[in-house]
Amino acid sequence: MSNGQIDRLIQGAEDLFLQAGIKSVTMDDIAKHLGMSKKTIYHFFSDKNDLVIALVNKSIKDDQCQIVNIINDSANVIEEMINMMKASQEIFSRINPIVIHDLQKYHPEAWGMFQNFKAEFLVKTLEELLTKGIAQGFIRPEIDVKILAKMRVNQVEMGFNQQIFPIGQFSTWKVQYQLLEHFNYGICTIKGHKLLNQYNNINNN
Repeated sequence: MSNGQIDRLIQGAEDLFLQAGIKSVTMDDIAKHLGMSKKTIYHFFSDKNDLVIALVNKSIKDDQCQIVNIINDSANVIEEMINMMKASQEIFSRINPIVIHDLQKYHPEAWGMFQNFKAEFLVKTLEELLTKGIAQGFIRPEIDVKILAKMRVNQVEMGFNQQIFPIGQFSTWKVQYQLLEHFNYGICTIKGHKLLNQYNNINNN
């Protein structure tokens, strides 16, 4: 099986997980969805947990590349924040909160990979973004970048918590958008607000 076929297998599993959660999807379901034998899947992945680990690993690498590209392609910190918001919309609108619950409860190794990604890459990247924004005059200089970076990264996970935001009452993306917008406006200086409004096409009266 080529790398392309392995990617197709991982993508097929992800499609089903996002629809129904991880726990309720079987290897038979994945094989049927992809039109391949279960034996073929087991040749490359020892069990569903092995497949979930591969999926999370690939997702982390993809997210890292996307974030780096956004940073490199943005003219300033505010544009970075807006572009990350746009990228997040596509991701959050697809994610079923059950996936987060299942990952945490039934796949501790994959969940640990995700937590390490948050703690090591996401927090560090956000700290650097905030520090750069302070230097550019868009972010309030009195904020503690370490505290705010950790808070923001963990807000994302909180937004998927069904005990706080039941899926039947709240849109996952709307929750994430509100948390992110609140964060963005809370950390910005007046100069940052003006530019943020421009990017958001808001008429500032």
